[in-house]
Amino acid sequence: MTPDPTVRQAFTPTGRLRASINLGNPILASRDPATGEAQGVSVDLAREFARRLGTEAELVVFDTAGKSVDAVAGEQADIGFFAIDPKRGEHIAFTAPYVLIEGAYLVREDSPLQANEEVDREGRRVVVGAGSAYDLYLTRELKQATILRAPSSPAVVPHFLQEQADVAAGVKQQLQADAARLGGVRLLPGRFMVIRQAMGCPRSRGAGAAAALAAFVEEMKASGFVAEALRRHGVEGAAVAPAGAG
Repeated sequence: MTPDPTVRQAFTPTGRLRASINLGNPILASRDPATGEAQGVSVDLAREFARRLGTEAELVVFDTAGKSVDAVAGEQADIGFFAIDPKRGEHIAFTAPYVLIEGAYLVREDSPLQANEEVDREGRRVVVGAGSAYDLYLTRELKQATILRAPSSPAVVPHFLQEQADVAAGVKQQLQADAARLGGVRLLPGRFMVIRQAMGCPRSRGAGAAAALAAFVEEMKASGFVAEALRRHGVEGAAVAPAGAG
């Protein structure tokens, strides 16, 4: 990749590539327990894109998806890693997804709920991570249930237990980890959505920048870079998105 000087400038107005990293989704990024530094597939992609631009990646790390989105939408970062959503797309130009993740529901062991279709009922309370992809999705899709918002995605299950809510909604792998750690809870079978994780940049950076980022993502999927990063970081249950998937 030999970047067009105009494209390079679009991504590096400060001289470095500022990459917005969301630690709220453990599939994308987490902190290295030994160093405290951010690590994960999104960090690897950010550094590789910076390398191809001939610059360094400056990681701008957040604890929630909402803050990460706001940083890119407000041009406090040059790229980010998000679930594709029409509301976010007002200010962010998305690539095709590089990873597909399942969104699932969690309930108490003694809950009468047995299927995803039973969640959207009058009087049911569903906890989501504020500003997350599934918050945006369920805000549109749930017509009868009430949504309660936890401050972050990792806080969803503790908030669900504290509020004695009916359902916790989130990334399947996060919920599975919480269920194994806490006990007394279970996941409903299947999924309520597929979360399409993509890269994105501010729309104001122009069509050339958006096209360059989209081409980079396609190459990273096709070359095996994304699959290898998922393996290296021990991520299970996430699938590399097909080529050109919208």
